[in-house]
Amino acid sequence: MPIVNSSYNPSLLFKNGHLSTIYSGLLRKVEQLEQIRTRIILPDTDFLDLDWSYAHTPSKKLVIIIHGLEGCSKRAYIRGTAKLLSESGFDVCAINLRGCSGTANKLYRSYHSGATEDLQSVIEHVLQLDTYQDIFLHGFSLGGNLLLKYLGEERIVPKEIKGAVAISVPCQLADSLHELLQFKNILYAERFRSNLIEKLKIKKQLFPTRISDEDIKQVKTLKDFDDIYTSKAHGFKDAMDYYRQCSSLQFLKNIEVPALLINAQNDSFLGEACYPIHIAKQHKNLFFEMPKYGGHVGFHGANNFTYAERRTLEFLLAYD
Repeated sequence: MPIVNSSYNPSLLFKNGHLSTIYSGLLRKVEQLEQIRTRIILPDTDFLDLDWSYAHTPSKKLVIIIHGLEGCSKRAYIRGTAKLLSESGFDVCAINLRGCSGTANKLYRSYHSGATEDLQSVIEHVLQLDTYQDIFLHGFSLGGNLLLKYLGEERIVPKEIKGAVAISVPCQLADSLHELLQFKNILYAERFRSNLIEKLKIKKQLFPTRISDEDIKQVKTLKDFDDIYTSKAHGFKDAMDYYRQCSSLQFLKNIEVPALLINAQNDSFLGEACYPIHIAKQHKNLFFEMPKYGGHVGFHGANNFTYAERRTLEFLLAYD
């Protein structure tokens, strides 16, 4: 499928990748959205909290949304998407990945970029409701990687899943990590590291024999966190093994439902390997859009709905 031409051309202020990223992540507010929380129990006895938003009239269409690293369903990029979709006739189920709903999860393990078994559990739960004929997947950053990996893995994707949209996706995880460790991203990386360390301290309180204060002190970078915790807690040899196995790039060729991937050219979190131009050009289902601007999940738009949110709606309606 040819590369999708992008019409995104924001005002001068939001042509700066860092400003658009920071505004979207820290300053934007989305009001007047009701989210109703439910909890599901996972096969391993842990849990996920789901926040639901509903269309004004009963709907047979559902969008499952997955947040990014250290995000949650309350972030503006999730709420803005949920608001536009619910106003347009879709129900929305926003997943809070393990440990991201404001309550620590029960097990030593947590969430990570390739934990598609948890997405599978949510989809199975939704199918058991026997309410929705059309289900779409939508993810941001880590969540986008996760859903693309899910769609491309060796599994039978339920017929109810009609399409997907993934925004600002580090589809080659090691490549993205390399960019995050550069000086240009020092503030973002430190913010992620600080949040992750706080969660690691909670893990230590719950599982004192599995992690020590010394382990926590050794986490100087995001890669250290993945070497010391993510890889060990989830069955990988080390951080690089985790990145190799969980990068969605290797699974893109197998995707069999229409999927839109939007990665801005000025996204400072993404390196060259996160722009799968060659794969998209030869793929009948992968639509790849590369706006010149947008930063990382930072696509600004009029009336407090972002360009990415409007493009998502447009794409989903085309396959509804």
